[in-house]
Amino acid sequence: MSATAASSASALTPRFDQLRRRLTGAVALPGDPRYAQLSTPWNVAVSATPAAVVEARNAQDVIEAVRFAAEAGLPVAVQATGHGIADALDGALLVHTGRLDECVVHPDGWARVGAGVRWQQVLDAAAPHGLAPLCGSAPNVGVVGYTTGGGIGPVVRTYGAASDRVRAFEVVTGDGTLHRVTAEQEPDLFWGLRGGKGALGIVTALEFDLVPLREVYGGALYFAADDTAAVLHAWRQWCVGLPEQATTSIALLQLPPMPGVPEPLAGRYTVAVRFVWTGAADEGAARLAPMRAVAEPVLDGVGVIPYPAIGMVHADPVNPMPSYEATDLLRELPAEAVDALLAVAGPQAGSPQVIVELRQLGGAFAREPHHPSALSHRDAAYTLLTIGVPAPPVRDALVAHGDAVRAALAPWATGGALPNLSAGTGAERLARSYDPATLARLSELARRYDPFGVLRAGQVPVR
Repeated sequence: MSATAASSASALTPRFDQLRRRLTGAVALPGDPRYAQLSTPWNVAVSATPAAVVEARNAQDVIEAVRFAAEAGLPVAVQATGHGIADALDGALLVHTGRLDECVVHPDGWARVGAGVRWQQVLDAAAPHGLAPLCGSAPNVGVVGYTTGGGIGPVVRTYGAASDRVRAFEVVTGDGTLHRVTAEQEPDLFWGLRGGKGALGIVTALEFDLVPLREVYGGALYFAADDTAAVLHAWRQWCVGLPEQATTSIALLQLPPMPGVPEPLAGRYTVAVRFVWTGAADEGAARLAPMRAVAEPVLDGVGVIPYPAIGMVHADPVNPMPSYEATDLLRELPAEAVDALLAVAGPQAGSPQVIVELRQLGGAFAREPHHPSALSHRDAAYTLLTIGVPAPPVRDALVAHGDAVRAALAPWATGGALPNLSAGTGAERLARSYDPATLARLSELARRYDPFGVLRAGQVPVR
């Protein structure tokens, strides 16, 4: 914690004692045993040092925390799993919602979850009913943060964004008021909470529709470094003709030799073609056949899998780790763009990145939902994402190389970015996350529902 933040926390200690008496949950200050555990983000390269942490047990605790912050002149941040925290939060009151763990699946096709629930819990609870949530590639991520950022997962081209399936929110706005929000009841908040990524309040519970899906044909084909150019060019041509039952991405990988990384991939440069088909398995195999024919995979991990195992498609890391990320959206991917990417991130480029990924969008994602939302950039064709581990000896090179990858693909970039990819803060990141009209409307709603400017910490619209 900075000296200023530590001094501020010390000066407010008596008032934090007052806050404790207003809560069912707990307050953790610097030096308390729970403080580090609750405040540490998933990305351990970020050192979060809030003035205090409220471990909320219910929505009333969130209300009390927000009202206290307004009285004390503190900004408020929120964390459940910590995947979205991107700055130090010095001087902020961090509301930790991990104990809000309600998870109820209704057999007629919808679920209600608390803000502390992770996707794997919903996957496992929905499976006995033949139902599936629109989770992300990493089921260890929290449901609420992912959904309020839009939610672009492994079946997004078939079913659209997770935020499009929301029925209702329960949210504490910056004025310390708890709202139940639906399309008919508080439609402005319903618009902004779907894609606004925490700009308008702290969500305590979420209700959303599930889809009937027991299993998928999916996984990843991994190819050797020598086949990179052939595979990437073939993927570019192949994915353009895919129907909406298919969602695919491609990743240039340099995975370290560590537990959980298969031997054919560990310590080597490989290329992963990820593929999920929501139709019949034989049709999926036929659709994937052209990519299997490009070269002999070093590992073929595609087959019929139960939907609760959807995390194996991307095989994202589960445990906290340091990372640096950069992202863009692309409007197209011509052959020249593939060559530009190979020049800066191919096997001979000396890339320090662990992952350089392209995800195809389009399909159901490109269509506006029945109820419009703040999720922007539905016309983008691909996402670009680089992920590196900021550790010696490549730490200093990561940022420059991430910029170089973006620069190489700049001729085909839209200038936008999706809120959930590459967590970040500040005016520049916000301007990339939303089109001007959407950002202006989010800012107006933030002024209305947060008149004291309490929700200043994290990714919120500029005022």
